[in-house]
Amino acid sequence: MPAPARPDRAARAVGLAAALTAVDAWPVPHAAAVVVDSEGELAVRGDTSTPRPLASVTKPLTAAAVLASAAAGHLDLDEPAGPTAAEGATVRHLLAHTAGLGFDAGSRTIPPGTRRTYGNWAYEVLGDLVAAREGRPFPAVLRDRVTGPLGMTTTVLEGSPAWGAEASAEDLGRFVRELLAPRALGPDVHAALTTPAYPDLAGVLPGFGRQRPNPWTLGLERRGAKDPHWGGPLPPDTVGHFGRSGSLIWAAPGPGLGLATLSGRDFDAWAADGWPALAAALVAAG
Repeated sequence: MPAPARPDRAARAVGLAAALTAVDAWPVPHAAAVVVDSEGELAVRGDTSTPRPLASVTKPLTAAAVLASAAAGHLDLDEPAGPTAAEGATVRHLLAHTAGLGFDAGSRTIPPGTRRTYGNWAYEVLGDLVAAREGRPFPAVLRDRVTGPLGMTTTVLEGSPAWGAEASAEDLGRFVRELLAPRALGPDVHAALTTPAYPDLAGVLPGFGRQRPNPWTLGLERRGAKDPHWGGPLPPDTVGHFGRSGSLIWAAPGPGLGLATLSGRDFDAWAADGWPALAAALVAAG
């Protein structure tokens, strides 16, 4: 049976804008949200132009820069890399949180490819590697290869490539749109950001517990069949990422919708409850 037809874009935007008012009830100081499709913004709520800390939503931006640098020939995704390189870890493993590194630099390691071990260390290794290969600071790589081409004018990286960026919800919406339909970053980067890598590995999804399996792409979490999960009813091929600062992005190719939201309040029960509810409202409206 064919999928039901979507309403025209203008009518769809009206319904999504109504659903987006749910963010007004979040107990946060700076609720801001942008809903996009492959053509651009569909609905906005709150102050979407002021940049705020992204925390770990920095990682997908860093992953995109690493992948773009690889596409330009500065490194190979399958070359040995990182502290566990002698055990078989590659750039690909680092991007997918499967290099066996602990959360922070110097913490305990395990053999690569055995478990999804989410953390900051792998992305800091990647930032240093790309900076060395391109002969310039990683923030410059990020600007020239990702945020500049996407028109993300408020986005700045100061500090760790795992958690040190600030951006507005509008800017994040531009990145999410790219996850729905590749334009500036190209099809190879898009495919790597949206295709599962080592999908059968188990691991802990921060804030939501152990997941078996815990699929990711090369830079983003994949919804899969995880439960509990921030995505609620979003389909399995949805990709996204959230940050401790209360930031969240996701792109769902089935309904052709994406969300970028900032809050100004650290992740807690409010987000674990509010994010799935908002996803359900947006899917129902769109």
